[in-house]
Amino acid sequence: MSAGLLKRLKDGDNVICAEGYMWELERRGYLRSGVFTPEIILDQPERVRNLHEEFVHAGSDVVEAFTYYGHREKMRIIGREDELETLNLKALKIAREVADSTNTLMAGNLSNTTSFDPDDPKTADYSRHIFKEQVEWAVKGGADYIIGETFSEIQEAHLALEAIQKYGNGLPAVITLVPYSSKRTVDGVPFPQALRQLEEAGAAVVGINCGRGPATMIPMLKEIRQVCKGPIAALPVPFRTTPKEQTFQSLTDPVTGKSAYPLDLSAVQCSRSDVRQFAETAKEIGVQYIGLCCGSSSFLLREVAEVYGRTPPAAKYSPNLDASYVIGKNVSKHAYKVKQYMFGEDE
Repeated sequence: MSAGLLKRLKDGDNVICAEGYMWELERRGYLRSGVFTPEIILDQPERVRNLHEEFVHAGSDVVEAFTYYGHREKMRIIGREDELETLNLKALKIAREVADSTNTLMAGNLSNTTSFDPDDPKTADYSRHIFKEQVEWAVKGGADYIIGETFSEIQEAHLALEAIQKYGNGLPAVITLVPYSSKRTVDGVPFPQALRQLEEAGAAVVGINCGRGPATMIPMLKEIRQVCKGPIAALPVPFRTTPKEQTFQSLTDPVTGKSAYPLDLSAVQCSRSDVRQFAETAKEIGVQYIGLCCGSSSFLLREVAEVYGRTPPAAKYSPNLDASYVIGKNVSKHAYKVKQYMFGEDE
């Protein structure tokens, strides 16, 4: 068993956590965009196991059980609410097995309920119920800690944290908010102050995930680092957000000018260099808990891992451009001619 989350952080170590299962499985053709429910756990569980293994291969220290949107509200929409407990326990079992076989941590997962409304007390009770049962399943499934993520309102984040503290049998909580275009949560609290509140309430790690790409997440991380006292988390979406289009939901296709979200985001995907630069800056800021969210792929996560000093199994296959026959060292005369044609330098 690898060192636990709290010990790693206390010792000054960093933790790399792969997220983005939902979008990557949709990209591969095993999950439906729009509803984004994880019934693949029930229908093709080995695909999820393979992705867990792939992310660890790329450098993740954590196997996060794929229970994002695997809650009562979402499963009700697709008519499979009766399979809710089976889905959660199966996802946790797969994640636990992969974590045990790779000497990594296993995290349970809570997400926004999609039904919470701060002006409707009944939805708060419903959210508490959703969080309670998923936390209890995470404990039963042997999670090392529990992630509560992608909350747009601090009130719902507090409900998730309270459920982890009440029903989580002492497991640490990592709580992350989603930073949309505003500098405040949807319920009006500036992100640094909101995260400080969650930290003071007992979260082991606080931070931001999803919503923003590297370029628009970095400025906010600098503010958060100044306010929060403990470990902070950063898990951006790997898309080229800008000051004008701060979230991946607001991105437009540079060719058509149409909205890229959600089906044409490949037109604005971050490069490896973008992700590497983000990781380097995040490390300088002092981000201890880092990863990538929606849109992540293993080759991008490897960039993060290498910047943070890891040599994951996937590093064996890191690019070696010196060996290229057209752009590497010792290029032959004919290969140089081919290169000119490749790069449009023949005219």
